[in-house]
Amino acid sequence: MDFKLIIVTGGVISGLGKGVIAASVGKLLQSRGFSISMIKIDPYLNPDPGTLNPIEHGEVFITEEVWHFKPGRGVEFKIAEIDEDFGHYERFLDVNMHPSNNITSGQIMLSVILGERKGRYLGQTIRLIPHVTQAIKERIHEVARREEPDILIVELGGTVGDYEAMAFVEALRQLRLEVGTENSVHIHVTYVPFVETVGEFKTKPAQLFFREVLAAGLPPDFVIARTQSSLPDAVKAKLALYASVPRDAVFEDPDLDVVYELPLYLEERGLGMKLEEKLGIKGKPDMEEWRGIVKRFKRGEPKKIAMVGKYWRMSDVYISIVEAIKHAGAELGIKPEILAVDSEELERGIGWELLEEADGILSTPGFGSRGTEGMIKAAGWALKEGKPFLGICFGAQLATVAFAREIMGWDGAHSTEIDPNTPWPVIDLLPEQRQVEEVGGTMRLGGHEVILLKGILRRAYGRERVIERFRHRYHIIREFAERMEERGYKITAVDTSGRIINAFEVEGHPYYVGVQFHPEFKSRPGRPSPTYRSFLESFR
Repeated sequence: MDFKLIIVTGGVISGLGKGVIAASVGKLLQSRGFSISMIKIDPYLNPDPGTLNPIEHGEVFITEEVWHFKPGRGVEFKIAEIDEDFGHYERFLDVNMHPSNNITSGQIMLSVILGERKGRYLGQTIRLIPHVTQAIKERIHEVARREEPDILIVELGGTVGDYEAMAFVEALRQLRLEVGTENSVHIHVTYVPFVETVGEFKTKPAQLFFREVLAAGLPPDFVIARTQSSLPDAVKAKLALYASVPRDAVFEDPDLDVVYELPLYLEERGLGMKLEEKLGIKGKPDMEEWRGIVKRFKRGEPKKIAMVGKYWRMSDVYISIVEAIKHAGAELGIKPEILAVDSEELERGIGWELLEEADGILSTPGFGSRGTEGMIKAAGWALKEGKPFLGICFGAQLATVAFAREIMGWDGAHSTEIDPNTPWPVIDLLPEQRQVEEVGGTMRLGGHEVILLKGILRRAYGRERVIERFRHRYHIIREFAERMEERGYKITAVDTSGRIINAFEVEGHPYYVGVQFHPEFKSRPGRPSPTYRSFLESFR
């Protein structure tokens, strides 16, 4: 294979921001004119993250394309739900990622076990080495063949040393040997905490994980340390010593005000040039446009947005929404402040002052009954008070419920997902979902064409037909929506059949919009989603 390989691993703790670092490394090289492909390896046994608890795992990112994963004869999984790091890849590199670029242990094990049943390994005893490691390498090579990148970046989720990651670490070790060390780089991301009680940075946790990567035969070429602030030279020298790398191969990733500044930060400190030297490539970096985009994030008129949701125990659940808001704000000269509003707390009468002080309210996606009454009440309050409101997917469905209750007087109106016996089922299953028994990968997923009718969104997008990304089983029922139109509820987007309502707004309200799709997954720095842009424009 004619590509350069960059491996990004992590140590000490998960959640260090390896995805942002991997995307930033990709940006450094993309700015030099090289084509980049990204792979994320997740060692969990789920085929995809679609059924994982968002509070535990974080956001599920939705791709435009749906991948039909066929690990064996007669076995097929529909995959468009992938790891949240793909959001970083898409936003930094401005590309659409393919879902098969997210490799999980579940996918690999299914392929190996079902392959054995099919007779792929006749006469052989199936082992982690070489069979599982070979399957991992084959998946990586499949991406390289399909996308033909100049540089392929592979991020390994979790930390080196995790039991479930061992086969992947070994596969990456073998892959480095096969492509040649002159054609590959290993970047190890570590954590260097600052201990307030003693007033110094501590490298001991990093040292222990350097030992892990060295013992695994995967020595790093570069170390990037996640820190609160810049590291003293003595600390960098110590990291270099224990990682067995030159002193100038140690870089830092301190807390930055704007996440998109990281490629510029690393470029200024010479990482791009060092990667060129190590990989034997040459290109002239052009990051002026990116620099201009980053500057726009640092200024603007402060505005507050109350995000009402049920998963605030882990803020990464809403990371694409938060970034989409920031993209729109940067474009409009607005510096948004996110007010996290727990919908369960609203049900207990706590947090309503946050809605009052906010310039706008956003109701978030989700599933299940917990916290839904708080979301419905918040949507109803915005409806009555004239507060700018945007509902995304589940948030749009519950805003429809709020309209049915508050304006139509339909007491007990609800979604059948929450109340199967509601007298006013304004939200119900899509007809094709009624016979679905399995949960994973069975929703309406991926990119679908949206027909924009007259209204706010049609003006925002400036055209009639757009592609947006979906992840839902339930939808707004047209029979009730048409009755609600008599009182100001207005259907403003549908699918190509006209059957599925994809968006609505409320006439006479400053801004009250709900969308069934997820516009945040297509928003980019410098090219914000028209949906989010129109929402923030309503604050003026």
